[in-house]
Amino acid sequence: MSVRPVKRIIESTPTMEGAGVKLRRAFGFGDTHEFDPFLLLDDFRNDRPDDYRAGFPWHPHRGIETITYVLAGSVDHGDSLGNRGTLGAGDVQWMTAGSGILHQEMPQGDARGRMHGFQLWANLPSSLKMTAPRYQDIKAPEIPEIVDDDGTRVRVVCGEFWGRRGPVEGVAADPRYLDVWVPPRRRKTLPVETGRHAFAYVFEGSGMFGSASQPFGVLTEKAVDGNELLIRERTGNRSLVVFDSGDEVTVQAGEDGIRFLLVSGKPIEEPVAWYGPIVMNTQAELQQAFTDLNDGTFIKQR
Repeated sequence: MSVRPVKRIIESTPTMEGAGVKLRRAFGFGDTHEFDPFLLLDDFRNDRPDDYRAGFPWHPHRGIETITYVLAGSVDHGDSLGNRGTLGAGDVQWMTAGSGILHQEMPQGDARGRMHGFQLWANLPSSLKMTAPRYQDIKAPEIPEIVDDDGTRVRVVCGEFWGRRGPVEGVAADPRYLDVWVPPRRRKTLPVETGRHAFAYVFEGSGMFGSASQPFGVLTEKAVDGNELLIRERTGNRSLVVFDSGDEVTVQAGEDGIRFLLVSGKPIEEPVAWYGPIVMNTQAELQQAFTDLNDGTFIKQR
C-alpha cells in the first residue's frame, strides 16, 4: 500500500457567479489537467441572504455533468424540459447535461438564513457529449452513511466504499464522491483507487494529510528540534488538497475533527474546448453550440 503524497494545496478564492451569488472557487476555468475528469468545484456557503438569493437564473449547459450537494438551506431548480424540484439539506442532484439543457437554480436559506452547498462539474467523453440529458435526484435518506469503529463517518454519494455503494449510477467518469468526517485527533487511512485523479476539499475543522514522515497543509507551524528546523503544516477550512498517485490517503484530524469531500475519477484524457457552461472537444463544436443557442436549436432532446 502506498500513501498518496500531496502535489499542492490550494486555498479556495472568493468569486461571484449567476446573478450575483458570492461563493468560493476551489478550482475551475483554467488548466484542469490534474483534475481530469473534473472541471470545477464551487463552495457556495453564506449566511447573508443578500449574497445568494439572486441565484443562478436560466443558463445553458452542454457536454458536462453538474453535481449539486446541499448541506444547509435548499435549492429550487427547473429546466427547459419541464423538470422542477427542490434540493434540501443532505440531498444531491447529478445532472447530465449531455446534448444541452437550459436550467435555473435558486438557493434559499434555512430558518437562520444560512445556505451551504457544493457544485462539482464533471466532463463527458466525446462519445457522450451529445447524449440525452437526465437527472438523478437523490434524497438525503437514500445516501448510505458508514460509521467506523473509531467514529469516522462517510456518506457515499457515488461509487463504492467500504462495501457500500452510493445511489448515483451510470456516470461516465466512474467517480467516487465521499463526504468524510474524522473525529478529533483521530488518524485515518482511506483507500483511493490507483489510476485516478483525486482531491480532498476541507470544509470543516483542520488536520494533516500524508504519512507521519511527510506532513503537509496550509497553515504553517515551525519548531526547532536541536539543529533541525521542523516544518509542520496543517490543512485548514476551505482548502483543496490535490493528491499525487498512490492507493490510499491518510489524514490526521485536528482538535475539532475534520470534514472534507474526497473525490476521485478516471481521467478522460481528451482535448477540452471550454467557454462558460459549455464544454466540448474542439473549437468548432464549441462554436456550433453557441450557434445553436442563437438560432433556437440548442435543445436536441424533448
